[in-house]
Amino acid sequence: MTTSSAHFELHLPVTHAQCNAVDLLSGHCDLSRQTIKQAMQNGALWLEHGRHVQRLRRAKKTLSAGDELHFYYDEAIQNQQVPPAKLVADEKAYSIWNKPCGMYSQGSRWGDHCTIYRYAEQHLLPERPAFIVHRLDRAASGLMILAHSKKMAAAFSSLFVKREIGKQYEAVVAADLSALALPFEISKPVDGKPALSRIIGVEPEDGNSRLRLEIETGRKHQIRRHLAESGWPIVGDRLYGTKSNKADNDNPANTGPDLQLKSVYLKFTCPVTGQIKEYSL
Repeated sequence: MTTSSAHFELHLPVTHAQCNAVDLLSGHCDLSRQTIKQAMQNGALWLEHGRHVQRLRRAKKTLSAGDELHFYYDEAIQNQQVPPAKLVADEKAYSIWNKPCGMYSQGSRWGDHCTIYRYAEQHLLPERPAFIVHRLDRAASGLMILAHSKKMAAAFSSLFVKREIGKQYEAVVAADLSALALPFEISKPVDGKPALSRIIGVEPEDGNSRLRLEIETGRKHQIRRHLAESGWPIVGDRLYGTKSNKADNDNPANTGPDLQLKSVYLKFTCPVTGQIKEYSL
């Protein structure tokens, strides 16, 4: 079986040992060996070995009979590029990053080269694995925590579950909220689940308002949905904003502003030292 499609997937059993992924894949698709290697580096190939399935990036890794390869190739995804992230603090066991608009928090089966954790793995010195412990919308920007071991990831996940990590955000909305009584709480459920967002600061800005917010819960798109449903859409929100903001993100003619939502403050007790840590933009 061969394919030359720009979007396809292959599921190939390994029938004999001592072969490698590049040799096996090149016999079943029309991609060049170099393109296959790059796609592997970009996270498009998965190795199923027994009950374990994980990304395979090493082109020369010897496969075992009984393994299975799962290859997910999409030319558009492979060609994606994002702005670089900025390291805010390297705490060795974990690090704090300023994620740019457009960078993903999490990859998919089709690749992970445009994610914050992959960027960290490729740029931190010394090199370390990176694990996400919370998410930030692709269109949003700002502070994110990355753990560098599964043990540290579990420690931070516990802090998030127990709501022991303070988080603040800034959002610019298309409304004059200078007269809003603070703090102002929005508690409308999101997807049927309790959700609480709290506006704690308002600063007028060219007919708009720059808001400072805290959230008690972390529902998907919570701040964006709460503000839009209150009649105060975030500037640049092409999903929940005004009609002019909802232009197609893939339309090159769409030159509107990026989503004006940023994670600007984190506070927590360091799982390593027990000290209070604060980071801000």
